[in-house]
This record gives sequence, structure tokens and C-alpha cells, in this order.
Amino acid sequence: MNLEVPPPSTLKVEGHNQYQTPPFGPSSVHPNPIVQFELWFKYARSDTSHEQESQPLQPRTRVLEPEAMSLSTVSASGMPSSRMVLLKEVDSRGFVFFTNYTSRKSQELLANPHAALCFYWREIHRQVRVTGTVERLEEESSNEYYQSRPINSRVGAWASPQSQPIGEDELHQRVKDIEERFGVKDGVNVPYIPKPEFWGGWRVIPEEVEFWSGKPSRLHDRVRYKRRDASAPDAPEWIIERLAP
Repeated sequence: MNLEVPPPSTLKVEGHNQYQTPPFGPSSVHPNPIVQFELWFKYARSDTSHEQESQPLQPRTRVLEPEAMSLSTVSASGMPSSRMVLLKEVDSRGFVFFTNYTSRKSQELLANPHAALCFYWREIHRQVRVTGTVERLEEESSNEYYQSRPINSRVGAWASPQSQPIGEDELHQRVKDIEERFGVKDGVNVPYIPKPEFWGGWRVIPEEVEFWSGKPSRLHDRVRYKRRDASAPDAPEWIIERLAP
């Protein structure tokens, strides 16, 4: 039987919100983008409306899951892909997340060790964009984080062949097999489950970080940090510029 399927309709989005944020520019930012990110991140997690301790604190809606970030990678053939992941650490070198090393994202990072991150904090009209190179996290650090995860998350890391096709009930059976293998019963913790060799962290080392702050009439504030080419890897110097909205 041939069924006529109507063509997709055209979707148009009309109208937009007006944004309002405090003044923001190159003269008011920290010289280090990692420190500036930490300041903005702490503000996103708070439920008060002023960043300066000397100002009166007003209640506001805090950002839900400010650690959620879009991670964009590119395959060896040049095809981009994006997905949401969770930031787990920011250190002096960059931004850290964890995943399966056999997943699509990891395979693309191995083939093309560059990535882009984007944080969008709708509740406070702010965005942070990061582009840079990537490196696998030190095994000791990956293991430390893995052992801090809930027991079911540790089991899941073993059970899931991430990004691979899987049968309808196969994952449930794989979880049961891993629980049996390590003696996990009813989600009760066990002394030790080793970290899988195929699971661990990635660090995005920024070459460029942009802070975006929403303004009325789309005249947004944009401040970009760009790493100087000749600066040392462990002590980068940054060019700080305002960008046109």
C-alpha cells in the first residue's frame, strides 16, 4: 500500500526576546580567560543578581545545569557533529569532560584533535564559546573521577558500547552481566570496580575563548581572548578584544 506523505511545512520563528545584562567589556575582564570563566560560572550557579559582593544581593532564578555544554567535533572527512556533555573540571590548562574512548566523539577527536565548546546560560543572558586543541586526560585523574561516580554509572560505563547500534533489550542484559561480573546487587556499592580502559577524560585546551553578554536590540557585548602564538603552553598570554555584535 502506498501512502501519500505530506511534505514538511515551513517553520518560521518570529519575534524575539530583548536581553539586558550589566556593562561588560575588555576593560572589566580578568586577564586570564580561565579565571573569567570561573567568575561567570559561579555567578550562573548562584541565585542572586549581583556579582560584586559590595552590591546588595537580589534573588533571581539560577541557571539549571550551567555545566551543560555543546561539544562539537569534526571527523577525518570534515563532517562536523555536536552533542551536549557535562563539564566536570576546569583547571589551569583547560576544560575537562569524560566519555567512552570508542564513542563517535572520541574517534573524531583522535582523528582531528580539535574541538569547540559552547555554554548557553539563558536565565542570565550569557554565553561562553571555547575553541582549541584536545588531549586525553591523565590516567590517574580519569581513574580518580571514575571511582567517585555512583555505582550504577560505573556499571553503565562498562555495559554501554557507546554510539554503536544495539538491540532493544541488549543494554539491559549487558548491565545485568556487568553487575554479576563485579558482584553488584540491587545497586549496592561494592569495594572496587576498575575503570574500563576504553573510558576516561578529555581536556580542551583553549586557543580562543569568547564571552557573550546579551543586550537590547541585538547590540550584544562580545569579548574574545585569543592565545598569542609565541606564548608558552603552560603560561599562555592572551590578546583581549571587543568584537562587533
